[in-house]
Amino acid sequence: MSERSFEDYQLSNEITRALALLKYEAPTEVQSEVIPRALDKQDLIVKSQTGSGKTAAFGIPLCEMIDWAGDNPQALILTPTRELAVQVGEDVAAIGRVKGIKTMAVYGKESFVQQQEELERKTHIIVGTPGRVRDHIDKKTVIVDDIKYLIIDEADEMLSMGFAAQVEAIIEKLPTTRVTMIFSATWPTTVENLCNKYMADPITIHIASTGITTRAIEHSIINVKETGKMALLKNVTAIEKPASCIIFCKTKRQVDTVFAELEKSSYSCEKIHGGIAQEVRFAVMDGFKRGNFRYLVATDVAARGIDVEHISLVINYDVPTEKESYVHRTGRTGRAGKKGKAITFAMPADSEALSTIETYIGFEIPVREAPAQQKVAVRKNAFEEKLAGRQGVKNNTMMKLHFNGGKKKKLRAVDFVGTIANIPGVTADDIGIITIEDSLTYIDMLNGKGLLVLQAMKETTIKGKKLKVSEAVKG
Repeated sequence: MSERSFEDYQLSNEITRALALLKYEAPTEVQSEVIPRALDKQDLIVKSQTGSGKTAAFGIPLCEMIDWAGDNPQALILTPTRELAVQVGEDVAAIGRVKGIKTMAVYGKESFVQQQEELERKTHIIVGTPGRVRDHIDKKTVIVDDIKYLIIDEADEMLSMGFAAQVEAIIEKLPTTRVTMIFSATWPTTVENLCNKYMADPITIHIASTGITTRAIEHSIINVKETGKMALLKNVTAIEKPASCIIFCKTKRQVDTVFAELEKSSYSCEKIHGGIAQEVRFAVMDGFKRGNFRYLVATDVAARGIDVEHISLVINYDVPTEKESYVHRTGRTGRAGKKGKAITFAMPADSEALSTIETYIGFEIPVREAPAQQKVAVRKNAFEEKLAGRQGVKNNTMMKLHFNGGKKKKLRAVDFVGTIANIPGVTADDIGIITIEDSLTYIDMLNGKGLLVLQAMKETTIKGKKLKVSEAVKG
């Protein structure tokens, strides 16, 4: 069989150039199935696992088919979370950039008025969460008369989060002549019912070549009691030494607890959950994608917008309540042709939930023993050195430090320089590039002074504010 190529779809020069700039070399399986049918304006039901390239599968034909001269939005993409709306919006905007396609993400907890003002300018594609999209439609700040394409992304997650009524209310407002494409990693009854109600003779595409959960992931279970979870987490991470790891918890409170314990143990880590301010969540996710810290502790919903290729390990600190969540969580690793591991901590009370998950994914998850204490002890010292940034530090090395404060706390470069240069043994010449973002700051410490500053800042304030400081680890 000959290798597939984007040239097969006779795309415009603008889209072809954009794909070349994005280094899209050959379509993935879902892209090769979806793109030609979408270009033929057929309704599609697509069941495809996380990380299969589905955003480009609908983004490429959308950008190709959009009429640049149109004044009103022509495509609407619904996503379950704000983070995913931003991610999808950025990806689609990149595909349409050469053609001049304007994509805008709209979501809650952001200024409605600011979104309204931006929507008054030419906008071709809107990506958004159901609640905020419905608000804009009801207030007529989004005109839907020219919507020709509706994409519902992560449909299973969206409906499980309780957005069914809002999604249906939006659909009822759209032109009936539109093309509808629904993408879902899993296929619960709620998604099937939505398709039956609002789609006419859709083509179903089921990408099942790698199963419901990809074979690139090595799954395992470690049995543990609640009181032993944290010790097990530290032992597992010492043994696995992941380049990048997500630790999933069921609740915001559990995320806070696990994060606090890891931070106390000098792990390079951050956390995200629904109770954290949105701009902080965006900044944390951006830092994780760039490899500025190694461990991310998260709830399911908060991690939905993460699309990171280099995650080597997913740890289910808590067994997920929903079987679909297991697929979504573990699908964060084993992406882009790389191998990954998914380790689940299971308590006796989790047996029924695990049985349901195993039935759903079609195989029994192997049970492995907890790391032997002797093996952990051998690796512990080297692991702790890695965490603290002591490994291989020489006089001429540079260490990037990560501070959890930035513009939102009214911090300026001069505030950091003034504080750090006053640390005994450190001068202004030891301070390199300072990058201040809304909620985070990164500082390059030169001449091997990073560890000294890292230790000193545990007891030092900047402009009267106590900031958490850690090494910004490159994955």
